[in-house]
Amino acid sequence: MKNQSLKTSKLVMAAMFTAIILIMSFTPYLGYIPLGFMNATIIHIPVIIGAIILGPVYGGFLGGIFGLTSLINNTVNPNLTSFVFSPFYTAAGVHGGIKSLIVCFVPRILIGIVAYYVFVLIKKLFNSKKGGEATALVIAGVAGSLTNTLLVMNGIFVLFGSSYASARGLAYNTLYGVILTVIGTQGVPEAIVAGILTCAIGKVLLKINRQHKN
Repeated sequence: MKNQSLKTSKLVMAAMFTAIILIMSFTPYLGYIPLGFMNATIIHIPVIIGAIILGPVYGGFLGGIFGLTSLINNTVNPNLTSFVFSPFYTAAGVHGGIKSLIVCFVPRILIGIVAYYVFVLIKKLFNSKKGGEATALVIAGVAGSLTNTLLVMNGIFVLFGSSYASARGLAYNTLYGVILTVIGTQGVPEAIVAGILTCAIGKVLLKINRQHKN
């Protein structure tokens, strides 16, 4: 009976995190912040927290929901480079196809999986020392966020390099420098915010989760 209750509780929480992701994704300027050439995002945060609370399988699922919302947004509200995220959008004769699905889904699915295992590893290294859980939450938040940024941006470079450069009006030989700039100016702040919020929200939810199990 207790196992069934825990299973039901996990499903309810997974539904709650899914709802949060959907609300953030389809509320203008909340989850996706348009920058003209791309969208900044904080939607990875509920994916990270959900993975830590519910485990890597649910984390992968929530990441998949994030990827799906990205595909929908880049199809319905496209920008200059939406072809790298949506196989249904063509820009300047470039059609993303299966490569856009890889960029759109694989990094997002891995967000929660990486965050969960980083959290478990760091917590184990601290071995119940004071502040260990908080440190693990911060590092997991940063790791999950950087997983998204690094894999998406490098995936774009590897799979769409010349097309992406052309869409942005860049010379191909300057593209990776621009990508590094995006990682530094957009990805690093996103990771810091993710670390802070994952710690603040995660501590509360982990405490509630432990009380529920007991």
